[in-house]
Amino acid sequence: MNFKLPYIPDRPEKPRKNGLTMMMDKGLSVREAEDFIESSGAYTDFVKLGFGTSAITNRLEDKLKLYREANIRPYFGGTLFEAFAIRNRVDDYRKLVDKYGLDLVEVSDGSMSMDHNDKLEYIRTLATQATVLSEVGSKQRGVFIPANAWVSMMKAELEAGSYKVIAEARESGTIGIYNSDGSANESLISTISSQLDVSDILWEAPDGKQQVWFVKLFGPNVNLGNIAPNIVVPLECLRLGLRGDTFFDYLPREEQNQKQKSYDHIPYLDFQI
Repeated sequence: MNFKLPYIPDRPEKPRKNGLTMMMDKGLSVREAEDFIESSGAYTDFVKLGFGTSAITNRLEDKLKLYREANIRPYFGGTLFEAFAIRNRVDDYRKLVDKYGLDLVEVSDGSMSMDHNDKLEYIRTLATQATVLSEVGSKQRGVFIPANAWVSMMKAELEAGSYKVIAEARESGTIGIYNSDGSANESLISTISSQLDVSDILWEAPDGKQQVWFVKLFGPNVNLGNIAPNIVVPLECLRLGLRGDTFFDYLPREEQNQKQKSYDHIPYLDFQI
């Protein structure tokens, strides 16, 4: 921070295990990535090159190098892994990970049908090569996964070697852990968080209201992903109580009670136009 204020919540220094922010890069140019790093690199832990964009991104190696030099860990989106898996080319995918010097990979099955035992085996194999993030949930609308199945899959994937499990929401934030209107599926999230350590979960939260909901529920050091490049700084302010939605959350109780704005003393004026 440029200056000090009391009652600002602690944020772990990078590299950190909790309070992670994953930015979703859907095709930034190298110049845009440089600008992003200047403004937001200090608050970003992971960058996901969304879906299959890494296959067609110009100057891919240059961009990956920029992120690494900024102490940000880039990785290819899970859809790219699935594109290799559905073609029986996972060994080629592993070579690609080595070629580009990635130390972070995502294993998902949101776009394709995959036996969960096969997915667990992919996690075990890739965990010998890099840090694994595995994603649970379907990208297909109308696919219902019971809450107990979410929990059992997440637990199994952590046991297989995943560093964090990602709770699926897509970049739209209207599927998986969310309802079709973008509101949180509170029952599902409650079940998951009651049976897993929240620090092991990275919640996809592309929408601002979703970010507010998770920060207010789990605190400033909740792990959040699919954050747009221009939202990383606003999210960090949200975590620190420097936005209206969390403005009072970290103040001592007596100051909260004294200083919340009240209009009770203002007489009602009946304006006629």
